[in-house]
Amino acid sequence: MGSSEKRSKDVVMSDIPTFSAENLQKNLKVIQNCRTFLSIIAGVLAGIIGFTGLTGFVFYFVVMLITSVGLMAKAGFSADVYFDSWNRVLFDGFLGGLMSFVLFWTYPFNLNIWWSN
Repeated sequence: MGSSEKRSKDVVMSDIPTFSAENLQKNLKVIQNCRTFLSIIAGVLAGIIGFTGLTGFVFYFVVMLITSVGLMAKAGFSADVYFDSWNRVLFDGFLGGLMSFVLFWTYPFNLNIWWSN
């Protein structure tokens, strides 16, 4: 093997991004916890405000969109440094927090109706 072939293989190998599995897993857990927490907060707010039906779900998706932008800003808009793809930051756990949202949306909404009567 010639030296030019060896150099080209070294260049190709250095272009492949490497990730620490432990750090990647920790970063994904932080995203999941952040989305779950904000789903709970958004559910409580939607219940207190009194959103019903489609309006409540639109509120959830707007909050998750803002969360995605906030996470991207926290990562310095270079997600490929901390995650294996942009989709992880933008969509990971997007629908996972929906159950928490609905739970914490209906409970304060029902309390709000109960207290107003």
